[in-house]
Amino acid sequence: MARYILRRILLALPALFGLVLLTFVLTRVIPADPAATLAGDAATPAQLAEIRARYGLDRPLWEQAVTHMRQVLSGDLGSSIFSGRPVMEEIVFRLPATLELTFVALLLATGLGVPLGLLAALNHNGPIDHLARLISVGGLAIASFWLAIMLQLIFAMDLDVLPLRGRIDVALGAPPTVTGFFLVDSLLAGRLDLLVDTLRHLALPAVTLCLPGLASIARFTRSGVLETLQKDFVLYAQAAGYGRVRLAAIYVLRNAVTVTVAQIGLLFGALISGAVAVEAIFDWPGLGTYAVQAILSADYKALLAVTLVVGVVYAVVNVLVDVAQALIDPRVAEQVK
Repeated sequence: MARYILRRILLALPALFGLVLLTFVLTRVIPADPAATLAGDAATPAQLAEIRARYGLDRPLWEQAVTHMRQVLSGDLGSSIFSGRPVMEEIVFRLPATLELTFVALLLATGLGVPLGLLAALNHNGPIDHLARLISVGGLAIASFWLAIMLQLIFAMDLDVLPLRGRIDVALGAPPTVTGFFLVDSLLAGRLDLLVDTLRHLALPAVTLCLPGLASIARFTRSGVLETLQKDFVLYAQAAGYGRVRLAAIYVLRNAVTVTVAQIGLLFGALISGAVAVEAIFDWPGLGTYAVQAILSADYKALLAVTLVVGVVYAVVNVLVDVAQALIDPRVAEQVK
């Protein structure tokens, strides 16, 4: 198992290097000029030249790339061109908000998608199966930004039962920071009022973000269970008189969940990407909102940092998913020997 984990980590390193390099190149080929954006329309050529020299924008591209790689390896992500603040401070402040939203959405997608897919497969071509397939198609077809706006109109404006935007009520204030996750920090502080308010603020963005993932998880679970039901050992268990509930709990779900677990890593990446639009709509103070601000202000330092951090988080989650898959099915780890 240790060899398998090491192999997965080593395979992730070239992907991260390629991600950093590709993002660096893309930020240099876009037509936006960070110096012009920072200086404003009334800036003189001398002022623009001074800003470019200050941030190293006047150096050859290869030299900028080498400097950037050196800074990344040393843990220095530089300072924001727009605000002047260290980018790492912004990342540390905003990352917990994005991870909290993403993990809640992932929990909803998995917690609802797996039972839905299992029930659909066990009731193949029945009403539950048709409903599950309808949810899967609808969840993948509905645009997240449209769903977010509809949820805001219905639950925040018409019914006025959930907050429209933000992460917590400003009148209550944030809980004392321990982890940066408001749900956890509220519990640690013993503030149930903050916990409830955090859940209320999470409800709409988390539901918006989780729907495509729920659809995917339900679809893959259904397919995995249907495939497992056709295997010889399941047919033998049925002939031996095993009931459907016992059969599903002991044999079917464990074998089918391997396929589902493999999709969680991909789903996490999709949720992180989808969080950009969702955070912008709900004014959620996470990395997605920060990335949008960086794009609009041509702040390539901030954009590179967000891309790197998201890539690292995505790689770590995929390694954990691979390990979980190997624990569920040891044959996965045996393939590397």
